[in-house]
Amino acid sequence: MQDTTVTVVIPMRNEAGNIGPLIDGIEAALAGETGREIIVVDDGSTDASPADVRTRMDHLPHLRLIRHDVSGGQSAAVHSGVMAARGRLICTLDGDGQNPPEELPRLIARQRETGATLVAGQRQNRQDTLSKKLASRFANALRGWALQDGTRDTGCGLKCFERETFLILPYFDHMHRYLPALVKRVGGTVAHLDVSHRQRGEGRSNYSNFQRGLVGAVDLLGVMWLLRRRKRSAPREETGAPMRREGAPK
Repeated sequence: MQDTTVTVVIPMRNEAGNIGPLIDGIEAALAGETGREIIVVDDGSTDASPADVRTRMDHLPHLRLIRHDVSGGQSAAVHSGVMAARGRLICTLDGDGQNPPEELPRLIARQRETGATLVAGQRQNRQDTLSKKLASRFANALRGWALQDGTRDTGCGLKCFERETFLILPYFDHMHRYLPALVKRVGGTVAHLDVSHRQRGEGRSNYSNFQRGLVGAVDLLGVMWLLRRRKRSAPREETGAPMRREGAPK
């Protein structure tokens, strides 16, 4: 079997009608990426979303489904997917279809070109309500000022990163919104890519502006604490002089 080099992780909750076309779009976009797999993490769906995934698993052997019996949130779903992934590179995108899968090859190419630990997508021409765009703009400005992470839009689901580095990051709920700062905290590098955005297909968002703002304030303080308490020294192993063999010339 072809070794897996890229794993696409899709966190999903109640996305019936969206997840099937999204999987089809990923397959078309990554047709040239032979060493790929797709992991859908169902975060406690109560609709037909898991069934939509299973119907495609019959003819897509590299499509996998992981389920949370109880919803743990988007970060928990991403973390479960990365833990189960076989690929060295991880790509993520939201399960609602607003992140176009056609952007995935560009993310992967950017990572391979730069060698960055994380390539973070930044949405252009967002297809959201005015209230959501204004709330996001304020949250991103506040986060950027507090963390100095150099990222305009950390809420974009389109990301590409090294699995090995992700697994050493501290896990907490909503950590996916702070990946650039967390990656820099452990000495990684971050590159950015402007990506497109489109309207949600079926259903409605699982989050409200009030929910985002309430948890965001607490999370921001926590990440600021983590950055101040980061390990500031890097290990460097010392080696002694090579042993000289008996009888060897001096």
